[in-house]
Amino acid sequence: MAALTSMFTLISVLNLATTQVTALATPSSQPIVTIPLDKQYVPVVRNEKIVSYKTAYFGKINLGLPRQQTFTVVFDTGSAHLFVPSGNCHTETCLRHRRYFSNQSGTALAIDHHGNEVKKNATRRDQVNIAFGTGEVTGEFVRETLCLNSRQPETAAPGQDCVELRVILASQMTKEPFNTFEFDGVLGLGLASLAVDPEFSFFGQMSKLNNLKEQSFGYFLSKVDSVPSEISFGGHDARRLATPLQWAPVHRPEMGYWQLKLLSVSIGGERLPLCDEGDCVAIADTGTSLLGAPRTVAQRMHWLLARKVPHNPDEIDCRTFPGPEMIFELEAGVNITLGAPEYSRATGMRVLNNKTNSSQLICRASLLPVDDGEVLGPKAFILGEPALRKYYTAYDWKRQRIGFGISIQPEEGEVPEGEPRHTVYGAPPNEPPTPTVVQV
Repeated sequence: MAALTSMFTLISVLNLATTQVTALATPSSQPIVTIPLDKQYVPVVRNEKIVSYKTAYFGKINLGLPRQQTFTVVFDTGSAHLFVPSGNCHTETCLRHRRYFSNQSGTALAIDHHGNEVKKNATRRDQVNIAFGTGEVTGEFVRETLCLNSRQPETAAPGQDCVELRVILASQMTKEPFNTFEFDGVLGLGLASLAVDPEFSFFGQMSKLNNLKEQSFGYFLSKVDSVPSEISFGGHDARRLATPLQWAPVHRPEMGYWQLKLLSVSIGGERLPLCDEGDCVAIADTGTSLLGAPRTVAQRMHWLLARKVPHNPDEIDCRTFPGPEMIFELEAGVNITLGAPEYSRATGMRVLNNKTNSSQLICRASLLPVDDGEVLGPKAFILGEPALRKYYTAYDWKRQRIGFGISIQPEEGEVPEGEPRHTVYGAPPNEPPTPTVVQV
């Protein structure tokens, strides 16, 4: 997400001593647990005018047995830990969300950062600080059972959708960004090496302990609000695919990211010189709502993707105005091709020239500048929501590869029979946005 650039950074360990869930069948009879995702729009305001929206997608998980505690989480391929607000957190931000109470669970075990049990009379607990985009979380540790399906207490036996893992219980959450969004926490789906310990890795634990026939998960982003986005575990949902999956290998999986080697990036036929040496990377990140580009080339990309709109219309949705194709060339012959509907900012920009008393309407791209970091390096692109909405993505944990296929998208207002219920928060108006005005 723009304000929730999702790459978790573990800063330090401080030694302070019933939404519908669908089960489908694959040809191998392996069940797929599919979770519908709620959606939230958060307006971005400049000069008292809404210029764009940040978006977040989140679904329900259940902690503890036999009595489950339900939370909404972002399923984030750019991080590798689960955190939810702790019942011991009484800040305004925590109180806005569902909180976890260990005394209500029969499966909770308080642990230190090594995974050892903490005595009940302990007065000091290990804590961890997590930087999350513009915010930060401080929390303690518990070993707990997570289930994707909900259960009644009298029939609360763990199943193949359940796994035991370590959880971070947030005792502090900064107002920005957590006070803005409806979701309670984040469930990281990065590779196990991204986690501080393998027992924090939800899908790593599920793959290891639950004997999954398909050690993969799939992610679908709906372009319309009437049909929910979804995430599937134990395989991917072939119903969402318009074309077969094309697989690209994960590059340097020891880093823990769903990272791909990027052979080239071209816009309207012009290749970006940045990737000529073959050392660019692209990270598939379900927790980022924009396309990310290295800051060193972001300005050039904006220039190549900008379009002049003739006749100066009063209103326009720039996602409907044609623009050049942007192509990300990956290994194994996989190309990710994005057009104006994917990369455009919906709101245009009207440039007023005071000297000539003229104006020009410009359509622009929406890009997230990525700064040079020690982990990702200076040539990292992020395939966030714009790419993941056009392409259904499947994440193969066992073979360490990502599959891309054009997704089947419903029409606006279409609600196919049997689609699960979901909630949309803060949906923007349907009319075309009024362009912002800049004077030069």
